[in-house]
Amino acid sequence: MLISETSHDVATIAEGKAGSMRIFIFHPTIPNHPNARASAALAHIPVRAVTGPVARFAKQIAGHGYIVAAPSSYHEFTGPEPLTYDVPGTDAGNAYKVQKKVAAYDEDAVLSVNFLLGLKTCNGRVGASGMCLGGHLAFRCAFDTRVAASVCYFATDLHSKTLGEGDDSLARAADIRGELIMIFGKNDSHVPPTGRDVIRQTLHEKGVLFSLYEVAWAQHAFIRDELSKGRYDPAISKICFEMLMELFERTLKTDLGDRVGGKQKIEDIC
Repeated sequence: MLISETSHDVATIAEGKAGSMRIFIFHPTIPNHPNARASAALAHIPVRAVTGPVARFAKQIAGHGYIVAAPSSYHEFTGPEPLTYDVPGTDAGNAYKVQKKVAAYDEDAVLSVNFLLGLKTCNGRVGASGMCLGGHLAFRCAFDTRVAASVCYFATDLHSKTLGEGDDSLARAADIRGELIMIFGKNDSHVPPTGRDVIRQTLHEKGVLFSLYEVAWAQHAFIRDELSKGRYDPAISKICFEMLMELFERTLKTDLGDRVGGKQKIEDIC
Protein backbone atom coordinates (compact mmCIF):
# COMPACT_ATOMS: atom_id res chain seq x y z
CA MET A 1 0.00 0.00 0.00
CA LEU A 2 1.25 3.50 -0.79
CA ILE A 3 1.86 5.93 2.08
CA SER A 4 2.25 9.66 2.55
CA GLU A 5 4.54 11.34 5.09
CA THR A 6 3.65 14.59 6.87
CA SER A 7 4.04 16.14 10.30
CA HIS A 8 1.84 18.13 12.66
CA ASP A 9 2.76 20.29 15.65
CA VAL A 10 0.54 20.26 18.75
CA ALA A 11 0.66 22.47 21.83
CA THR A 12 1.77 20.93 25.14
CA ILE A 13 1.18 22.19 28.68
CA ALA A 14 2.62 19.48 30.96
CA GLU A 15 3.96 20.74 34.28
CA GLY A 16 2.39 24.11 33.49
CA LYS A 17 4.97 24.83 30.78
CA ALA A 18 3.72 25.75 27.33
CA GLY A 19 5.52 23.98 24.50
CA SER A 20 5.10 22.25 21.16
CA MET A 21 5.46 18.64 20.07
CA ARG A 22 5.91 17.47 16.50
CA ILE A 23 4.02 14.33 15.47
CA PHE A 24 5.30 12.55 12.37
CA ILE A 25 2.44 11.04 10.38
CA PHE A 26 2.69 8.03 8.06
CA HIS A 27 -0.65 7.64 6.30
CA PRO A 28 -1.79 4.88 3.90
CA THR A 29 -3.17 6.17 0.61
CA ILE A 30 -5.44 4.46 -1.90
CA PRO A 31 -5.75 6.18 -5.29
CA ASN A 32 -9.26 7.52 -6.01
CA HIS A 33 -10.36 6.87 -2.40
CA PRO A 34 -9.57 10.07 -0.46
CA ASN A 35 -12.25 9.34 2.15
CA ALA A 36 -11.10 5.84 3.05
CA ARG A 37 -10.95 5.31 6.80
CA ALA A 38 -8.34 3.24 8.63
CA SER A 39 -7.32 2.16 12.11
CA ALA A 40 -4.45 4.03 13.73
CA ALA A 41 -1.34 3.27 15.77
CA LEU A 42 1.21 5.18 17.83
CA ALA A 43 4.86 4.33 17.18
CA HIS A 44 6.69 5.36 20.34
CA ILE A 45 10.33 6.33 20.03
CA PRO A 46 13.47 4.87 21.61
CA VAL A 47 15.98 7.17 23.33
CA ARG A 48 17.22 8.68 20.05
CA ALA A 49 13.80 9.90 18.82
CA VAL A 50 12.38 9.31 15.30
CA THR A 51 15.46 7.82 13.69
CA GLY A 52 15.70 5.94 10.40
CA PRO A 53 14.82 2.56 11.95
CA VAL A 54 11.81 4.06 13.76
CA ALA A 55 10.58 5.73 10.58
CA ARG A 56 10.94 2.48 8.62
CA PHE A 57 9.09 0.60 11.36
CA ALA A 58 6.27 3.17 11.20
CA LYS A 59 6.16 2.99 7.40
CA GLN A 60 5.97 -0.79 7.52
CA ILE A 61 2.88 -0.60 9.76
CA ALA A 62 1.36 2.16 7.62
CA GLY A 63 1.92 0.09 4.50
CA HIS A 64 -0.45 -2.50 5.95
CA GLY A 65 -3.26 0.04 6.13
CA TYR A 66 -2.78 1.86 9.45
CA ILE A 67 -2.41 5.58 10.12
CA VAL A 68 0.78 5.80 12.20
CA ALA A 69 1.79 8.70 14.44
CA ALA A 70 5.32 8.97 15.85
CA PRO A 71 5.54 11.73 18.47
CA SER A 72 8.87 13.44 19.13
CA SER A 73 8.94 12.96 22.88
CA TYR A 74 11.99 15.07 23.73
CA HIS A 75 10.41 18.35 22.62
CA GLU A 76 11.07 19.92 26.04
CA PHE A 77 14.82 19.64 25.52
CA THR A 78 15.61 19.66 21.81
CA GLY A 79 14.13 19.85 18.33
CA PRO A 80 12.33 17.03 16.51
CA GLU A 81 15.48 15.91 14.69
CA PRO A 82 16.74 12.43 15.67
CA LEU A 83 19.75 12.05 17.93
CA THR A 84 22.83 10.41 16.46
CA TYR A 85 23.84 6.78 16.92
CA ASP A 86 27.01 7.62 18.86
CA VAL A 87 28.09 8.25 22.44
CA PRO A 88 26.95 11.91 22.58
CA GLY A 89 23.57 11.05 21.05
CA THR A 90 23.07 8.10 23.40
CA ASP A 91 24.09 10.12 26.46
CA ALA A 92 21.75 12.96 25.53
CA GLY A 93 18.83 10.61 24.97
CA ASN A 94 19.36 8.80 28.25
CA ALA A 95 19.62 12.11 30.10
CA TYR A 96 16.42 13.47 28.56
CA LYS A 97 14.65 10.18 29.34
CA VAL A 98 15.01 10.57 33.10
CA GLN A 99 14.73 14.37 33.21
CA LYS A 100 11.31 14.25 31.60
CA LYS A 101 8.42 13.79 34.00
CA VAL A 102 6.20 10.74 33.55
CA ALA A 103 3.16 13.05 33.46
CA ALA A 104 4.70 14.75 30.42
CA TYR A 105 5.14 11.41 28.63
CA ASP A 106 1.49 10.66 29.36
CA GLU A 107 0.39 14.01 27.97
CA ASP A 108 2.32 13.31 24.77
CA ALA A 109 0.45 10.02 24.37
CA VAL A 110 -2.97 11.54 25.06
CA LEU A 111 -2.33 14.37 22.61
CA SER A 112 -1.21 11.90 19.96
CA VAL A 113 -4.29 9.72 20.41
CA ASN A 114 -6.49 12.84 20.34
CA PHE A 115 -4.85 13.88 17.08
CA LEU A 116 -5.36 10.47 15.47
CA LEU A 117 -8.99 10.24 16.54
CA GLY A 118 -9.56 13.74 15.21
CA LEU A 119 -8.61 12.72 11.68
CA LYS A 120 -11.59 12.20 9.38
CA THR A 121 -9.70 9.24 7.90
CA CYS A 122 -9.42 7.42 11.27
CA ASN A 123 -12.08 4.81 12.03
CA GLY A 124 -11.81 5.35 15.79
CA ARG A 125 -9.65 2.34 16.68
CA VAL A 126 -6.13 2.90 18.00
CA GLY A 127 -3.20 0.68 18.94
CA ALA A 128 0.35 1.38 20.07
CA SER A 129 3.83 -0.02 19.70
CA GLY A 130 7.38 1.00 20.47
CA MET A 131 10.88 -0.20 21.18
CA CYS A 132 13.24 0.35 24.11
CA LEU A 133 12.00 3.53 25.84
CA GLY A 134 9.18 3.43 23.31
CA GLY A 135 8.24 -0.05 24.50
CA HIS A 136 7.72 1.36 27.99
CA LEU A 137 5.72 4.28 26.58
CA ALA A 138 3.56 1.88 24.55
CA PHE A 139 2.88 0.05 27.84
CA ARG A 140 1.77 3.29 29.50
CA CYS A 141 -0.25 4.20 26.41
CA ALA A 142 -2.35 1.11 27.13
CA PHE A 143 -3.67 2.85 30.28
CA ASP A 144 -5.78 4.94 27.89
CA THR A 145 -9.01 3.00 27.42
CA ARG A 146 -9.16 4.20 23.80
CA VAL A 147 -6.08 2.07 23.02
CA ALA A 148 -7.18 -1.47 22.19
CA ALA A 149 -3.78 -3.13 21.74
CA SER A 150 -0.12 -2.47 22.54
CA VAL A 151 3.01 -4.26 21.35
CA CYS A 152 6.04 -3.47 23.48
CA TYR A 153 9.50 -4.37 22.16
CA PHE A 154 12.17 -4.81 24.89
CA ALA A 155 10.59 -2.18 27.16
CA THR A 156 13.28 -0.65 29.36
CA ASP A 157 12.95 0.74 32.90
CA LEU A 158 9.64 -1.06 33.41
CA HIS A 159 10.89 -3.63 35.93
CA SER A 160 13.15 -1.13 37.71
CA LYS A 161 10.68 1.79 37.87
CA THR A 162 13.33 4.13 36.45
CA LEU A 163 11.55 5.84 33.57
CA GLY A 164 11.60 9.12 35.48
CA GLU A 165 9.98 10.90 38.39
CA GLY A 166 6.60 9.31 39.09
CA ASP A 167 7.20 5.97 37.33
CA ASP A 168 4.22 3.85 38.43
CA SER A 169 3.86 1.78 35.27
CA LEU A 170 3.80 -1.74 36.72
CA ALA A 171 1.76 -0.57 39.71
CA ARG A 172 -0.92 0.62 37.28
CA ALA A 173 -0.92 -2.50 35.10
CA ALA A 174 -4.49 -3.32 36.19
CA ASP A 175 -5.61 -0.18 34.34
CA ILE A 176 -4.86 -1.87 31.01
CA ARG A 177 -8.11 -2.86 29.32
CA GLY A 178 -6.78 -3.82 25.89
CA GLU A 179 -4.51 -6.68 24.86
CA LEU A 180 -0.76 -6.54 25.36
CA ILE A 181 2.26 -8.20 23.76
CA MET A 182 5.65 -7.97 25.49
CA ILE A 183 8.71 -9.03 23.45
CA PHE A 184 12.23 -9.47 24.82
CA GLY A 185 15.44 -11.13 23.77
CA LYS A 186 16.80 -13.81 26.08
CA ASN A 187 20.14 -12.00 25.94
CA ASP A 188 18.78 -8.54 26.65
CA SER A 189 21.29 -6.92 29.00
CA HIS A 190 18.98 -3.96 29.71
CA VAL A 191 16.12 -6.10 31.00
CA PRO A 192 17.65 -9.14 32.77
CA PRO A 193 15.83 -12.43 33.40
CA THR A 194 14.83 -11.35 36.90
CA GLY A 195 13.35 -8.15 35.47
CA ARG A 196 11.37 -10.06 32.87
CA ASP A 197 10.10 -12.37 35.62
CA VAL A 198 8.89 -9.34 37.61
CA ILE A 199 7.02 -8.03 34.57
CA ARG A 200 5.44 -11.41 33.79
CA GLN A 201 4.38 -12.09 37.37
CA THR A 202 2.94 -8.59 37.83
CA LEU A 203 0.87 -8.85 34.66
CA HIS A 204 -0.50 -12.19 35.84
CA GLU A 205 -1.35 -10.80 39.27
CA LYS A 206 -3.02 -7.71 37.81
CA GLY A 207 -5.19 -9.77 35.46
CA VAL A 208 -3.85 -8.26 32.24
CA LEU A 209 -4.64 -9.98 28.95
CA PHE A 210 -1.11 -10.44 27.59
CA SER A 211 1.46 -12.54 25.77
CA LEU A 212 5.14 -12.39 26.69
CA TYR A 213 7.81 -13.73 24.35
CA GLU A 214 11.49 -14.27 25.09
CA VAL A 215 13.46 -14.97 21.93
CA ALA A 216 16.50 -17.22 22.23
CA TRP A 217 19.77 -15.53 21.17
CA ALA A 218 18.12 -12.15 20.62
CA GLN A 219 19.68 -9.14 22.33
CA HIS A 220 18.38 -5.68 23.15
CA ALA A 221 17.45 -3.62 20.06
CA PHE A 222 17.39 -6.71 17.83
CA ILE A 223 14.96 -5.04 15.39
CA ARG A 224 17.17 -1.98 14.83
CA ASP A 225 18.47 -2.28 11.28
CA GLU A 226 21.00 0.57 11.48
CA LEU A 227 24.24 0.72 13.52
CA SER A 228 22.93 -2.11 15.70
CA LYS A 229 26.40 -3.18 16.88
CA GLY A 230 25.81 -6.68 15.55
CA ARG A 231 22.44 -7.18 17.25
CA TYR A 232 20.02 -6.83 14.30
CA ASP A 233 18.18 -10.08 13.54
CA PRO A 234 15.97 -9.66 10.45
CA ALA A 235 14.41 -13.14 10.64
CA ILE A 236 13.27 -12.70 14.25
CA SER A 237 12.19 -9.12 13.52
CA LYS A 238 9.92 -10.44 10.76
CA ILE A 239 8.33 -12.99 13.07
CA CYS A 240 7.72 -10.37 15.77
CA PHE A 241 6.18 -8.02 13.23
CA GLU A 242 3.77 -10.78 12.21
CA MET A 243 2.71 -11.07 15.86
CA LEU A 244 2.09 -7.31 15.89
CA MET A 245 0.05 -7.59 12.70
CA GLU A 246 -2.03 -10.48 14.04
CA LEU A 247 -2.94 -8.48 17.15
CA PHE A 248 -3.67 -5.28 15.25
CA GLU A 249 -5.71 -7.06 12.58
CA ARG A 250 -7.79 -8.84 15.22
CA THR A 251 -8.34 -5.93 17.60
CA LEU A 252 -8.19 -2.81 15.40
CA LYS A 253 -9.57 -3.85 12.03
CA THR A 254 -12.32 -6.01 13.52
CA ASP A 255 -15.13 -4.35 15.47
CA LEU A 256 -15.12 -6.54 18.58
CA GLY A 257 -17.64 -4.48 20.53
CA ASP A 258 -17.33 -4.12 24.30
CA ARG A 259 -15.53 -6.85 26.22
CA VAL A 260 -18.00 -8.94 28.21
CA GLY A 261 -17.37 -11.41 31.03
CA GLY A 262 -14.28 -12.27 33.02
CA LYS A 263 -11.60 -14.90 32.64
CA GLN A 264 -12.46 -17.62 30.14
CA LYS A 265 -12.99 -21.07 31.65
CA ILE A 266 -10.85 -23.62 29.80
CA GLU A 267 -12.06 -27.21 29.71
CA ASP A 268 -9.36 -29.73 30.64
CA ILE A 269 -9.45 -31.97 27.59
CA CYS A 270 -6.91 -33.71 25.37
